[in-house]
Amino acid sequence: MKSHSIAAYELPARVASYDADMDIMHPNRHKMVNVALEILPFQTVAAITALDLGTGTGFFTQKFLETFPEAKVISIDGSNWMVDLARARLATLASRVDFRVGDFRQLQDIVPEIALGDVAFSSYALHHLNHGEKVEVLRQAHRFLKPGGWLINADIVTNESKVIDARIQELRVDGIVRRGKTIDPRFRDPEWTRQFLNQLEATDGDQPLNLLEDLQVFIEAGFNDSSVLWSEYREVVIGGRK
Repeated sequence: MKSHSIAAYELPARVASYDADMDIMHPNRHKMVNVALEILPFQTVAAITALDLGTGTGFFTQKFLETFPEAKVISIDGSNWMVDLARARLATLASRVDFRVGDFRQLQDIVPEIALGDVAFSSYALHHLNHGEKVEVLRQAHRFLKPGGWLINADIVTNESKVIDARIQELRVDGIVRRGKTIDPRFRDPEWTRQFLNQLEATDGDQPLNLLEDLQVFIEAGFNDSSVLWSEYREVVIGGRK
């Protein structure tokens, strides 16, 4: 078997491994995507177009396409490797996805279409941006949407209070250890887990905003009716309309 064939064969297992990690660290993502899909005011048979900002392995896109079987998605991700994983996850659903590889900070160059989409969504991706970068990306997403289009972001935030934020981080680590200690040595105790998370966040360049700042980003980008649709500790779903 040729090397590229072996790699292709292993893709579903790699998706499963990535999902297993996410379920340990972010078990709420299932609920968050469900909330995001429930709020969208479209008939399930509507032939709508969506933009996925930071597709990753295609978790959100898969749920969206299953909910709206006549819809299509323009997928943006900066990693060819992630696009391969998304294709493996989506299987036949990938025929309704237009994959575009690039940095979503240059969204208007990757997706030059204006007023084409009905929805833009993102999950666990935009917290890699600072305030100014995030406003600009959302402005470009606003440009892509038709009047009345929706933007939904499922992501993480910090707390305005350092004391509360520290306590939330303790609860976060406790939860990861509880879910992962028997199946993954990285999460065997709070100290090891905290070291792993610190390294991961530094490598990924995480810079989440607090909740009030995140809402302000929506407003600065031009979205109306911006609101917190769901939240638990450091995870939130925020939506707004063009």
